[in-house]
Order: sequence, then C-alpha cells, then structure tokens
Amino acid sequence: MTADDLDAVAAVERASYTSGWPATAFAHEIEHNRLARYAVLEADGAIVGFAGAWLMVDEAHVVTIAVRPDLRRAGYGRLLLHALILMARAEGMEAATLEVRVSNDAARALYRRYGFHEVGERKKYYQDNGEDAVIMTTEEFASAAYERRLEGLAADLEARWPGVMEATAAALNARATRASG
Repeated sequence: MTADDLDAVAAVERASYTSGWPATAFAHEIEHNRLARYAVLEADGAIVGFAGAWLMVDEAHVVTIAVRPDLRRAGYGRLLLHALILMARAEGMEAATLEVRVSNDAARALYRRYGFHEVGERKKYYQDNGEDAVIMTTEEFASAAYERRLEGLAADLEARWPGVMEATAAALNARATRASG
C-alpha cells in the first residue's frame, strides 16, 4: 500500500465496515508505524481489497482484511491472508494472531482454513455495537504441519489463478529489496 492507494483503500473500508478507519489512519500506518505492513489487491486495474498486519517481536498481528462487498466469496480474502502470512514469515515472524467478530462466521472459517484456532475472547471489543471478539492464533509457521497446510493452500490458489503465487513472491521480493536498499 502506498499513499497513492489511500483513496481507493478508504472506499473499500467504508463499503466494508460501518465504523471503518478514515484514509488519514491508513496514511499514518504506512508513513509512521514501523510495525505496520499493508498490501493491496488489484483486479482489472482497481483496488478490490487490502490487508494489514503489525509485526510485533516474533508475531504478526493481523489488523485488517477487507474486500469490496460485491466481490466477496470470490477468494480475494484468501489471497490477501495468504500474502500476509508469506510476508510475516519472510520478516521472521513465528506465528500470527488476530481478533474477529464473534458473528463473522465467514472470516472465522477462512482463518481456521489457515490454521488459526480460538484461544480466547475479548468482551465488548467492537466499539460500534459492543460485540465480542474471538482471539485466534496459528501454530508455529515453521512446524511441519503448518508448512504442509500452507503448501496445500498455495496449490489451491495457484490452481484457481495460475501465476498468482509467482506474482505474490515477486511482490514480496520487491518490497524486501526496497526495504533493504
């Protein structure tokens, strides 16, 4: 995500969440938060989704994943989550964690598919309606079981969108080159 993406990201955010972040919050994240990593997903030249995580010591904390409502259930959320996990691993993170609304069954199913399991609850976490959040975390990324899971999920994505894993790897490598250069 770059400053040029902020208007499109804010539009996806407004369409996705009743009390979403303003563009200024995303600007602060990408310009000032050393822990933040954000990605956008484009289709047909337009941003259709985005995702972000904070890299905290040895754990990636997934802070957001959003896909335009008219394009949900098409696999874009999977692509974004997969990219976040690959990025986190490349940055040396050992696991991931997140909070998700108790009522968000679709997101919880996606996270379970990626090896997240429920470890707790935050009462009245969401300010817009006081809904509880489920805390979810993954096992160690380096475990053999997680490696196999991620390889299988990558194969599924590649079968659906040939070349997507190569493109994701190239984007991550380009980001790593910019960060180190």
